[in-house]
Amino acid sequence: MRATIIFTLASMLSCALAAESLLFPATPQWMIAATATALILCLIFLYIAVVRPMKTIANGMDLLRGQDFSSRLSKVGQPDADRLVEMFNTMMEQLKQERLRQHEQNAFLSLLIEASPMGILIYDFDGNLTMMNPAAERIVHGELAEAIKTVKPGERVTVRLGDNSIFRVSRLWFMEMGFRRPFVLIESLTDEVRRAEKDAYGKVIRMIAHEVNNTMAGVKSLLETLADIMADEADMHELIVSCHERCNSMSRFITSYADVVKMPEAHLVPCDINECLRRQIPFLEGLLHPGITLSFNPSAQPAIAEIDTILLEQAMVNIVKNAVESIIPRQGNISITVNSNPPTINIDDNGAGIPPEIAGRLFTPFLSTKPDGQGIGLLCISEALRRHNADFSLTTVAPTLTRFHIRFPVQ
Repeated sequence: MRATIIFTLASMLSCALAAESLLFPATPQWMIAATATALILCLIFLYIAVVRPMKTIANGMDLLRGQDFSSRLSKVGQPDADRLVEMFNTMMEQLKQERLRQHEQNAFLSLLIEASPMGILIYDFDGNLTMMNPAAERIVHGELAEAIKTVKPGERVTVRLGDNSIFRVSRLWFMEMGFRRPFVLIESLTDEVRRAEKDAYGKVIRMIAHEVNNTMAGVKSLLETLADIMADEADMHELIVSCHERCNSMSRFITSYADVVKMPEAHLVPCDINECLRRQIPFLEGLLHPGITLSFNPSAQPAIAEIDTILLEQAMVNIVKNAVESIIPRQGNISITVNSNPPTINIDDNGAGIPPEIAGRLFTPFLSTKPDGQGIGLLCISEALRRHNADFSLTTVAPTLTRFHIRFPVQ
């Protein structure tokens, strides 16, 4: 309002000065000078009231365009313009704080994603992978990568792989620019499920073993007494002996389960895997059937790893026995190959292979594909290798090639 009044007054003075010069040539010079001075003052005030605020507003627009939220505008001494400058500075301060808060939140979120033990995959709107955190880089490959592709949006699926690893895969989304952007969370359940399974079957085995052994002890004592009484009756004595042998078989059967639970902790010492297996080869060859051969391929360099020789021998015995049973009744070959960097053992056979329907459940407790199997062979192997902190898997890598892969920690 004040600028409008000054602008009107300046216009009137300009008109008056022009009229005095044209219509009244005899007007005193002092009056013309006074009018001109008043006009100059009005123009100066008009510059202060209008031009400077306009320049200040233009500077503010440049700051916004350049996203410079740290700079501030100075007051120009004009009340209306100063109110606008104050409001602009307040807005810039709020934008600066909001931008700082967003930057801190994004930095924290990025750090959280990088440090998360869960695998995180982030995709763009077209479903292309744009980000993978370190945990995902370690675990997403092979079977798991293929399984992730089958998970539908909004689903949570538990995936069990051939190496006995268990993951929960969740395909979710978050909102960005009004659209859903997909991401995948991968949570490892392997250790948790293993502990739960071991606690469960350990309790069951101990309870069964206790009851069966106590019962068999009483039955065997009674049978021994009856055998002494019926010593003169050949038929009855033979029947009692048969019953006694059946009790012993039952005791051995339940003891084999109990041995899994009572497996001792590994006493790990550094040694060369080549030498350790070379001492076992003669015994492993004794497990073969006619028409099946065993070859041993040590590494050129020493394959040093921390090993409990007793537990590793037990694991190798079970692995070779399974390989032999997969080849029978055909002829075939079992190959044991050692690599030094990293220290690994590959046991290959050309047996029947692994049925696809059980490939992901191989190391499940008491699972067996044999009609008379007890399901403790792979259980013993997995328990022995876990005590070595080794990674292991059993897969059919080709129609005539099944491989048990063992990878020991690098020293």
